[in-house]
Amino acid sequence: MSKVRKVSLAKLDEFFSAIAHSERLYLPVDTTAGAEYKEWAEGTKWSDALNTVRSAKDFFFPQTENLMDFKMQDKKIELIDTRRETEDFVVFGVRACDARAFRVLDNVFLAEPVDTYYQNRRKHGTIVTVACTRPVETCFCGTFDIDPANADGDVNAYKAEDALYLQAVTEKGEKLLETLASVTEDADEKPVEEQKALIKERMAKLPLAELRPDAFGKDKTSEFFNAPEWKDLYQACLGCGTCTFVCPTCQCFNISDEGDPLEGRRLRSWDNCMSPLFTREASGHNPRTAKALRMRNRVSHKYWYAPDYSDGRFACTGCGRCIKQCPVSLDIREIVLNAIADDAEAK
Repeated sequence: MSKVRKVSLAKLDEFFSAIAHSERLYLPVDTTAGAEYKEWAEGTKWSDALNTVRSAKDFFFPQTENLMDFKMQDKKIELIDTRRETEDFVVFGVRACDARAFRVLDNVFLAEPVDTYYQNRRKHGTIVTVACTRPVETCFCGTFDIDPANADGDVNAYKAEDALYLQAVTEKGEKLLETLASVTEDADEKPVEEQKALIKERMAKLPLAELRPDAFGKDKTSEFFNAPEWKDLYQACLGCGTCTFVCPTCQCFNISDEGDPLEGRRLRSWDNCMSPLFTREASGHNPRTAKALRMRNRVSHKYWYAPDYSDGRFACTGCGRCIKQCPVSLDIREIVLNAIADDAEAK
């Protein structure tokens, strides 16, 4: 890592302005619906919320995007590539759980065949993480060995009482801090180390701080696939799909065409595995008509399927959004713990 730089909190507007001068800058802003990422403009205030309602995933894998346009003339179809080179941009204020989510998404979209839409955005986007000093009971990133004080960002930032401390982690991060040399200054690492120690202490006090993934994960799918708990755990679920909508790692999508017989466009939109239509086939057959089966699939994908096909990496980062946003307060940790407890009793 590079040397630590800092900027006074009183000069944050000047700092943000310097970034926005050469790149688009997005950061968490308070709204009536909670903190959301907005483009910075003069007067924009950085939110002090623990996290945003939706993650930074949206910048790289948008909810809906136009993949191509098409036109029909004289029985010939013209395909029009609508892709444009993405402008350089910075996403500021990303938490460690959301930064880790990019590893999950990269494993899907940057594997062969590479998704060039996603790749283009990743190439031009710079992630500035901010250490999480106020974890709450719904946070469980530590279960997956995510350190809120040492995130996977291009630049890791630490907000103290009087200053914002910054440390570049990647080449992208180095380049960004070089452009900000005039509005930052060299700093002692002591405040950063003190904050790291404080975060570690607070994380250790969370209710499920000792929850480790040893009992679930790779090579354990068969143990839990037919667990009897699935018949009961789904009862309270509404099947609304809010959990998938706010998840930073969910990557399922649907392709649809819209327009008329002569011209139109092809769209890619997020899909929802909790929807009864998600697995309906063209024949009309649906292998997951029961809500219990859909819940089992979603939870199993996060904690059992994903580790099996991605070298032990989980498709959950413990951000807690699905817990906080669920309208009936279902807790995915309790679902997993129930399955583990039943397995432990059986042994």
